[in-house]
Amino acid sequence: MFRFAKTALNLSARGVRQAAVRQTHHKAGPDFHDKYGNILMVSGMLFCGAVWSFVATQTGITWNLSPVGKVTPKEWRQE
Repeated sequence: MFRFAKTALNLSARGVRQAAVRQTHHKAGPDFHDKYGNILMVSGMLFCGAVWSFVATQTGITWNLSPVGKVTPKEWRQE
């Protein structure tokens, strides 16, 4: 039982050391997302807004936003 406890403590101490080394290791510089993430997101939102504004104003699509007064029921036929 003593050997088992000693091995368990050794393994847990090794795990603690490895976790400490992992936490102290930091990246050397900003990665791609740190550098360009916000710029890409804003430019994507602007592009999407530009495309939708073009579609909404220039393509001549009839949007039919309100069905009030446009939908009329058919006459009921009894056979």
